[in-house]
Amino acid sequence: MDNSRGPIITFFDFISAAVPKDRSVERVASGLAYGSIERQKLDIYRPRHTGGTPLPVIVFFYGGAWSDGTRRHYGFAAHALASLGYVVVVPDYRLVPNVEYPEFLRDCASAVHWVSREIAAHGGDPRRLVLAGHSAGAFNAASLALDPRWLADAAVQKCIVGAIGLSGPYDFFPFDGPISIRVFGQAEDPESTQPINHVDVQSPPMLLVSGGRDELVLPKNSLNLGAKLTAAGVSARVRIYPRLRHAGTLFALSLPLRWLAPVRQDCSDFLAEVTAPRIAARPEPAGAVAPR
Repeated sequence: MDNSRGPIITFFDFISAAVPKDRSVERVASGLAYGSIERQKLDIYRPRHTGGTPLPVIVFFYGGAWSDGTRRHYGFAAHALASLGYVVVVPDYRLVPNVEYPEFLRDCASAVHWVSREIAAHGGDPRRLVLAGHSAGAFNAASLALDPRWLADAAVQKCIVGAIGLSGPYDFFPFDGPISIRVFGQAEDPESTQPINHVDVQSPPMLLVSGGRDELVLPKNSLNLGAKLTAAGVSARVRIYPRLRHAGTLFALSLPLRWLAPVRQDCSDFLAEVTAPRIAARPEPAGAVAPR
């Protein structure tokens, strides 16, 4: 993974300030604390008119090589997803070098636990949670969705009905770049840091989107994880857009750049499927014989 992030962060500043947002969405909470540390805060977005019905929830983790980023830059992404009919939560989390792996994952897990307890008060359905993210944030989302160590609560894990990764790194061991070495080089068990190594039959469905011209996080990360999920019998949608670079999968969510690729539509289709209310199977009466 390359370490040239300055122009991307500058463009995030422009996008957050200048790009028009979906008017059907409002930010209903800003700076809510999910923990006691300064960066453990989150914002909540939702459609303006919900009809009183609890909506499925998306927790969106931003990227930035685990060392940059602020939730304030990602309102455009939250608006794009919330306008599809979801409550969207965007948390901050602690960054390298102020913390080391896996503290940023523990922060993300704490945010999800907060959502599971509190989101009903903001119009969300805590039984239908989708984890999502871009770049390093996609790694965070995939790690929480696939590796039960982080949420460490079977009840919360069961409520994760799907995960979305945009330009995410999921399969990059051995570490061979300055970012991965700096962030993960001190891990006691380096291979366990890789989301792909935690796929099993219990993994949730995933949508994995990459740009074919992404030289920061190669598309093979999405392809490899998608193949591993499919081999385990888990639904995986992989979309590779040949003309997009690393940030393109994220910026394609914004109103003026949706022509780049139908990433928002991909998200819409996936979210509609995984968050659809499930009808519990009626239990068979005692002694019943299954039809042949």
